[in-house]
Amino acid sequence: MWKGAVMKQFIDDGFVLTNATALKLYQGYARSIPIVDYHSHLSPKDIAIDRRYSNITELWLDGDHYKWRAMRANGVSEEYCSGTADPWQKFEKWAETVPFTLRNPLYHWTHLELAFPFGIRDRLLNPGTAKSIWNDVNSMLAKPEFSCRGLLKKFNVRLLCTTDDPADSLEWHTKINGDKSFKIQVLPTFRPDKAFLVESPVLFNEWVNRMVSAAGMEINDYDSMLTALQKRMDVFAAMGCRVSDHGFERLPEEDPDKAAVRSAFKAVRSGKVPLPGEISSYQSALMHELGLMYHKRNWVMQLHLGALRNTNTRMFDRIGRDSGFDTIGESNMARPLARLLDRLDRNECLPKTILFNLNPKDNDLMAAMTGNFQDGKIPGKIQYGSGWWFLDQKQGIEQQLNAISNHGLLSRFAGMLTDSRSFLSFSRHDYFRRILCNVIGKEMEQGLLPADMELAGGMVRNICFNNTVEYFGFKVTV
Repeated sequence: MWKGAVMKQFIDDGFVLTNATALKLYQGYARSIPIVDYHSHLSPKDIAIDRRYSNITELWLDGDHYKWRAMRANGVSEEYCSGTADPWQKFEKWAETVPFTLRNPLYHWTHLELAFPFGIRDRLLNPGTAKSIWNDVNSMLAKPEFSCRGLLKKFNVRLLCTTDDPADSLEWHTKINGDKSFKIQVLPTFRPDKAFLVESPVLFNEWVNRMVSAAGMEINDYDSMLTALQKRMDVFAAMGCRVSDHGFERLPEEDPDKAAVRSAFKAVRSGKVPLPGEISSYQSALMHELGLMYHKRNWVMQLHLGALRNTNTRMFDRIGRDSGFDTIGESNMARPLARLLDRLDRNECLPKTILFNLNPKDNDLMAAMTGNFQDGKIPGKIQYGSGWWFLDQKQGIEQQLNAISNHGLLSRFAGMLTDSRSFLSFSRHDYFRRILCNVIGKEMEQGLLPADMELAGGMVRNICFNNTVEYFGFKVTV
C-alpha cells in the first residue's frame, strides 16, 4: 500500500455505499426488508423435500454456468466444471479461479454469499483459504438450519416464484402448498416456450404429447392446443400463479394469418418444418392469444428478449443446454415488440408486462417502449425489468436504473429478482439494494435530489418491496 492510502474494508456494512447518505438509506430503508422474488429457476422439488447439501460444491457449483464460464476461461478442464471430478476437486479449482475474477461480478457475488449466510468475512476465497472455507461451510451445511428451507428463512424470503412448463405436473408445488408448517409462499410461473418450437418438430411433438397427458385431452389442431393451454392455466392459477414468462431471441415479425397458423401446426405435427412465414405467423398468433388469456386472468406477462442460446455445438452435444454457452444476441427489437404490444392494446387487452433485454444497446429502447402503452389506470403497468443475466452486475444495474429514470418513473419500478437456480443467489437482492441506495444517496449529496430522507427512503422501500407486492397482487406483508 502506498504511504498515506486508506483502504476500505471489503464486504463490510458500507460495501458499495460510497457516502454517508447512501449508508443511511441502506440501513434505514432497505437492509432488513423481506425478499419477494418474482422470477427464479429454483427447484420446487428441493423446497418440497427440504433438500440438505452434503458439501458446498452441491450447493454452490453444480449447475452454475456463471462459475463454469469463469473456470473455463481460467484454463480449468471441463472435468472440474460439469464433469465427474469429486466435489472437493471442483471446489479447489473454483478457489483457484476466484482471484482471477477481480472486477467480474462473480468476485462480489462469491464473497457476499460467503459473508451471508455463512458469516465468513475474515478470509477471501483463494487456494490458501480453500480448505478452511470448505470445512467451515460444510460443517454448517450439516445443520438443519442450512437446508433449502432454512436458507430461504435466513435470507428473509417471504415469497418466490419458480419457472414451470405448462406440461409440468406441479406435484411439488402441491406438496409445498399442503405443508402448513412452511410459511414461505412458493408459486409457479407459466413458461410455455416449448409451445413456440414449431421449427423443431421433434422437440415440439414431444412437448405436445406431454401436454395431451397433462391436460387430459387430445390435441389435434391449433385450437385444441389453445384449449389445453387454458386448462393448464386453470391448474396453475389454483396453485397461486400470477405470472407468465417467455424467452425469445427475437420476436416474430409476421402479423397472424389464420391459414398460415393452421398450416404450420399441421406440418409440424406430421414431422415437417413449416415454411418460415408460417413459423413467424404461428408464433405471432400464439403470443397474441396467450396475451389475451393473461389479461383476462390479470396475470403479469414477462418477456425476456435477446438471448442467443447454445452457440457451441461441440459442447451442446456433449453436455446439453443451460451449461454456459449462451450469449448476448443482436436483433432489431423495436418494431416487432411495438407491434405485439399494440395488437393487444388495440382492444385494451394488454396485460401487465415486464420487458427484459440482454443486449445493453437496447436499454433505452426498452425503457422508452414502456411509456407507449401505459393505460393511465395501473401505475407502472408496463415495466422495464431489472438487469438480466449478463446485465445483472453493478454497471448493468446502474444503467438499467438510469434508463428507467430517464424515460419513466423509477419510483414505480417493480424491483429486483434473482433469475437463478441457486439457493444462495438471494444475496443479489442485497447487492441490488446497496447499488440502488448508492445511486440515490450520491445524487442527494450532490444536490441533484433533495435532502429528504423520508422521500428518498420511501422510494427505496417501495422499489425493494411494496411496488413488487402491489404490482403482482401478492398477499405478503412486511
